[in-house]
Amino acid sequence: MAADDRQGAQASGMTYAQAGVDIDAGNAMVETIKPLVRATRRPGADAEIGGFGGLFDLKAAGFKDAILVAANDGVGTKVKIAIDTGRHDTIGIDLVAMCVNDIIVQGAEPLFFLDYYATGKLVPGIGADIVRGISEGCRQAGCALIGGETAEMPGLYANEDYDLAGFSVGAAERGTLLPRAGIAPGDVVFGLPSSGVHSNGFSLVRRIVEASGLPWDAPAPFAPEKTLGEALLEPTRIYVKPLLAALKATDGIRALAHITGGGFPDNLPRVLPDDVGIAVDLDAVTPPPVFGWLARTGNVVEAEMLRTFNCGIGMVVVAAADKAEAVRKALTDAGEAPVDFGRITARGPEPVTFSGRLALA
Repeated sequence: MAADDRQGAQASGMTYAQAGVDIDAGNAMVETIKPLVRATRRPGADAEIGGFGGLFDLKAAGFKDAILVAANDGVGTKVKIAIDTGRHDTIGIDLVAMCVNDIIVQGAEPLFFLDYYATGKLVPGIGADIVRGISEGCRQAGCALIGGETAEMPGLYANEDYDLAGFSVGAAERGTLLPRAGIAPGDVVFGLPSSGVHSNGFSLVRRIVEASGLPWDAPAPFAPEKTLGEALLEPTRIYVKPLLAALKATDGIRALAHITGGGFPDNLPRVLPDDVGIAVDLDAVTPPPVFGWLARTGNVVEAEMLRTFNCGIGMVVVAAADKAEAVRKALTDAGEAPVDFGRITARGPEPVTFSGRLALA
């Protein structure tokens, strides 16, 4: 075959780019995010991204006899609001939060994080915004972003639609994991405030917004200084640093529970032994205004609110009765505002019981 014939065959042949996957765009994104990743370095992780695997040195991080704790999660359909509003710089905080908050409830320190970003068409600017949020979440949690994967999959995702998954690993010294033995009736339960809806229940949230007829750029009825989209994208709180400080300051914390999908009825029993329950005082909770708007606009009954949303309490702390004040002080000193959320009781027909009512203003 003559040289010009070979060139013609190559010119008419199919390419990966024509199939919708732009390798150059992926490489450009990697170069853009390198400074964001570098900003999350910590003892144990100081390598650049770009290798085939991320590295972490437990000894350099100060661990002697470590038990590893791993968690993975996504942000659910909250990501659809980010796509619809074109605001991509905070959804990565949610991604980190949903993983590291699950690790800290085991009494472990989150050490490193990896992300998976899948999209129909890779736009480096959008990808960089997402990683900017992930980097910020890692800084808030004190963990290193050591790697990730960007997958461009035309035909599976529409255009620039995307989904996210996160993976985190933490560690605790042997013998320090939570929950601890000895949770008993009379132990005190504190609640730590949430920043809003966090990252669960958004299929219902989006349906309520649709029923309201409000566009994403309308002033939020519950926060008129923000647009509705901006207000609902308020990132999930990351509780890692204050809880690590409290765990270091006192041995009175017996259990922690991250309030995500399933709300209070499903998440609280996960950290309790079979012979005890928890009595929750709803009068002690001051839900952020977003929950009142969701309940009214969607005509959502209280029981459904309690099982779908955090209703203003994103993390629950079980403290030994004789050390409750020390735990309260440790949490307050760490910058938290604990509320008296309830008490541990003997187990009845239902592991979680409620008194009072949610003040859904």
